[in-house]
Amino acid sequence: MPAPATSRLAWLKTLGAWLAPPAGDPELAHAQLGVLARQIPLLFIILNASALVLAATHLRCAPAFLTIVMPCLFCVACALRVRYWRRLDLAAIDGPGALARMKTTLVSVAILGAVFTAWALALFPYGDAYARCHVAFYMAITVISCILCLTHLRGAALLLTAIVVIPFTIFFVGTGNPVLIGMTINFVLVAAGLIVLMLHNYDDFAGRVGLQRVTQRLSDENFRLAQLDSLTLLPNRGRFFAELDGMITAAGQSGAAFAVAIIDLDRFKAVNDIYGHAAGDRLLQQVGQRLASIAAEKIFIARLGGDEFGAILKTASDEAAITTFGTRVKTLLEPAFTLSPGCLASIGCSIGAARYPQTGQTAEQLFERADYALYDAKQFHPGTTIVFSQKLETRIRQSSRIEQALRTADLEAELSLAFQPIVEIETGQTIAFESLARWNSQTLGPVSPAVFIPIAEHCQLISPITKILFAKMLGAVSACPAPMRFGFNLSAHDICSRETMADIHALIQQSGVSCARLTFEITEGALLQDFDLAAEMIDSLKHLGARIALDDFGVGFSSLGYVQRLKPDRIKIDRSFVTAIEDGDTAPSIIRAIVDLCRHLDVGCVIEGVETASQLAILRGLGARFVQGYHFSKPLPFAAIAPYLAAAAAAAAPALPTPSQRRRTMLTS
Repeated sequence: MPAPATSRLAWLKTLGAWLAPPAGDPELAHAQLGVLARQIPLLFIILNASALVLAATHLRCAPAFLTIVMPCLFCVACALRVRYWRRLDLAAIDGPGALARMKTTLVSVAILGAVFTAWALALFPYGDAYARCHVAFYMAITVISCILCLTHLRGAALLLTAIVVIPFTIFFVGTGNPVLIGMTINFVLVAAGLIVLMLHNYDDFAGRVGLQRVTQRLSDENFRLAQLDSLTLLPNRGRFFAELDGMITAAGQSGAAFAVAIIDLDRFKAVNDIYGHAAGDRLLQQVGQRLASIAAEKIFIARLGGDEFGAILKTASDEAAITTFGTRVKTLLEPAFTLSPGCLASIGCSIGAARYPQTGQTAEQLFERADYALYDAKQFHPGTTIVFSQKLETRIRQSSRIEQALRTADLEAELSLAFQPIVEIETGQTIAFESLARWNSQTLGPVSPAVFIPIAEHCQLISPITKILFAKMLGAVSACPAPMRFGFNLSAHDICSRETMADIHALIQQSGVSCARLTFEITEGALLQDFDLAAEMIDSLKHLGARIALDDFGVGFSSLGYVQRLKPDRIKIDRSFVTAIEDGDTAPSIIRAIVDLCRHLDVGCVIEGVETASQLAILRGLGARFVQGYHFSKPLPFAAIAPYLAAAAAAAAPALPTPSQRRRTMLTS
């Protein structure tokens, strides 16, 4: 006995689970509820209308309770259910909520089915044969309607069919009337066929819902992936601007303030050049991971492309909050990154930001002004956070005026050169001159090269300026007695432009000047733009016989790596070390280390920015040999070179070097 009892219990549990709503699939339940919300009101309308017609045919022969009271109660109950389903807010119902309503519907359908069945069978004893047939017809057609309307709630359709069909069959077969028995057999067969069709339709519906769910998930995943940067897994540029547009819309309604920031990695190009692009990708992945650690509800971070990242600071309403964010990001990126076992790289970042609504009210305005603030940070304040301000806007207008003046200027007439001597400390002899650009604009007056050169680079005007200035320098070299050498500064755009470098080669050949008298000075910034191309162009200049000087040495990221790969003829120590030489031990130690390095590598070393006799004395004690700065001379026009050399020779006459010393000086510089 226990075994059959257990078997029956298990069978009942299985049957109950089969009839119950899909508890393990809330999404299917929600889809079922959506279809039922359209079909069940129709079910109640059909059920109620059929009941009223059946009651009307029995008004004269059945009790008032069955023909008036009960139909009225049916009308109220059906009206309430129709109203409930018509007002159902599907959007506000989740999967579990849908399951709960499905269970309620299952119970209510069972109760109403039982009541309607009992009421119909209660009417059967009254009336003539036609009225009795009407009862059988009402019950049969009602079951068919219910099965069709409840197709998407399998348990309810089966339960209602059982509640009606079983009593119907027992009752009408029990009458012994052949006609009613025949009707019963027909009804059972039709109901069975409808049940089979209903089950097939239900399975098809569940399959479609499952397929739609899979398709939707794939679509959602594709959409998610389309908004992610594949390398860092941060949101990508498109997602960034979509978020920014949404923030602008929301802020326009609420009046809230926020900020947009652009984060650009410093010295990232050097990592690619020295360690390769695979190492650069690993670095970007680690940067993305660190930035993701501070992304939160109020901070949205995305990768915009290359080594540039964007941030939307949703609650940053003032400059202090933006600066705090910038400090946080820089602190986050300070620790060295592991590119491979035993290989570390240290980078930094510069940040430009713009505030809404103070400095822009559209996505384009905000991004453009944050980008200009970033440009200002990269050019003039590397490693800092610059917030777009009125002062910066004034600088933009000034830059625009300068750019316009450059575009309309007679550059051949307005550009000139000044020459600053490079001096050997021990002898006081001038061994070379550095050529420095000067622009005396007809509309703006004298403009500093520190101002107009970056603007010329930014607006793609540097190439014609370089060619004009280089031609003028070649003229100066031709007019100055040999073996005096001259240095010329090449910008990043120059050294990375095959066209410009080809023009420089052509000008040298046309001038007839010996390349041995030319030194091209190149900053690390020029190498960062495209090291491979820059190295190729440098090799071509060295092949002509020109010398190469690595300028502003000591302030870059990987200058030692450049020394090893480029093998320059001269290194120029940045003036910032000389400025601090009297303030502590760090600058003198760095200068001594670089001087010793140059000596061991047999590379000439020039120290820039010497302005006082005390600085010169310290440098002499550190082993420095060649210097440059205002202590000896400010940059001179070409006409002043000859008088300067004469005066310098007279001052150095008591300690003139021997011919062998002069030859050694020429070789080492």
